[in-house]
Amino acid sequence: MSLLAHGNSILEVEVTNISTHGVWLFAHGEELFMSYDDFPWFREVAVKSIVNVEEQSPDHFYWPDLDVDLTREIIKHPERFPLKSKSR
Repeated sequence: MSLLAHGNSILEVEVTNISTHGVWLFAHGEELFMSYDDFPWFREVAVKSIVNVEEQSPDHFYWPDLDVDLTREIIKHPERFPLKSKSR
């Protein structure tokens, strides 16, 4: 979401789309797609929980409502990181 620093709004990361196939995340000029098959934590949860995302450090994203922690590398190459949580 956006960070406020001295009255200035700086958009670090945001969810740009949620569909029946997955979630699109926009960060630093790049759109990243997270399919529900690879990222089941986002399936069947409230939209407000999905859009509540923070960038805790460069390219490290955290959804506090879901306790989901992902990096850009994991999102871009989920096949390299086969561990998955059980679907909710």
